[in-house]
Amino acid sequence: MADSVTAAAPLPTPSRPADPTAGAAPGRPPDTFVDVRTQELQINMGPQHPSTHGVLRVALWVDGEIVTRADPDIGYLHRCAEKIGENVSYIMYVPYTDRYDYLAAMNNNLGYCLAVEKVAELEVPERAQYIRTIAVELNRIASHLMAVGTYGLDVGAFTPFFYAFREREEILRLLEWICGARLTYNFIRIGGVMRDAPEGWVADILKFLDDFERKLDEFDDLLTHNHIFVQRTADVGVIPIEKALAYGLTGPNLRGSGLRYDLRREAPYLLYDRFEFDVPVGTGMKGTLGDCWDRYWVRMLEMRESARICRQAIAQLPEGGEIMAKNVRHLAFKSKPGEGYVGIENPRGEFGYYLISEGGSSSYRSRIRAPSFCNLSILDAILPGTMLGDAVAIIGSIDIVLGEVDR
Repeated sequence: MADSVTAAAPLPTPSRPADPTAGAAPGRPPDTFVDVRTQELQINMGPQHPSTHGVLRVALWVDGEIVTRADPDIGYLHRCAEKIGENVSYIMYVPYTDRYDYLAAMNNNLGYCLAVEKVAELEVPERAQYIRTIAVELNRIASHLMAVGTYGLDVGAFTPFFYAFREREEILRLLEWICGARLTYNFIRIGGVMRDAPEGWVADILKFLDDFERKLDEFDDLLTHNHIFVQRTADVGVIPIEKALAYGLTGPNLRGSGLRYDLRREAPYLLYDRFEFDVPVGTGMKGTLGDCWDRYWVRMLEMRESARICRQAIAQLPEGGEIMAKNVRHLAFKSKPGEGYVGIENPRGEFGYYLISEGGSSSYRSRIRAPSFCNLSILDAILPGTMLGDAVAIIGSIDIVLGEVDR
């Protein structure tokens, strides 16, 4: 009987890929990717908090590693802050201002109170103005420490973040000492300040400044002149002066492009016309004028100038005197009819407050010029054409706080 078992067919021999170098001219690279095609891909950066400096979503279109389009998507932190200002009293609204730029709450308090005082024609005592100046300049240093510390994280430098928080903690301790709060202060009040400087507060500030000015040199060793940090920030995200002005940039972002414009100098408020200080600007020292490194460097220099202003304010601080304007009854405070705008130099740029009063205890109209909102608008103009890895470095260099972007 014949064997009915059929032999299995032999497995096919796997085909070998064609040699890409076959037929290539000597010295010519092989055409390995001759048939590869790419297309734009949309990816989301955010809005989870660790992705950027707040709950920001940036829709990015990329072609490979190149960003071709960037659309900031804001509003995740919107709280109707301006409309609330038209529905609560002037006094009740001061704590709301802490929540705009929550890293510079003292400055927010000041901007709003100055606007109310302008409309109400209040004269703030001199001692209160000096205390205000010391408080807002300390808060400016704390804000910039957060900016440069987290910026190091953005580009891969971990250690400077801890150094920045170490110094910032001392400032928060000093501010907590005078008002009881560490982040949202409600210290600067309409007509003056909440309380006088406690005994020993000024001496502790001077001690802190002595240590701080020396420790700033550590930041230069760790970050400023760090080769990797310079490579990640120099010639990246360049903003020419013309473009910065066209998009309404202010603060360190504008000064980083080389324009020496600071409201403390151009339109002095409080007692800034009595102090000597420099206005740092970018010079293109490590790369192109107006790049990410210049914006970082301006903030570093501004911390030294804020320390200089604090020392002068302490030296000129009157021994005694009132800390609240006369005839200001806070529970029954009402403004005169009128309108006014006050702009101050916040750590992130010009913070402006516009008020219209009809003579009641709250404003008829309340509008804010938030520097982070204006500064963010330039993203879609400077991100296209850059590498995807540089997007984080560029956004970090603008130093936005979403509390005042969304309001």
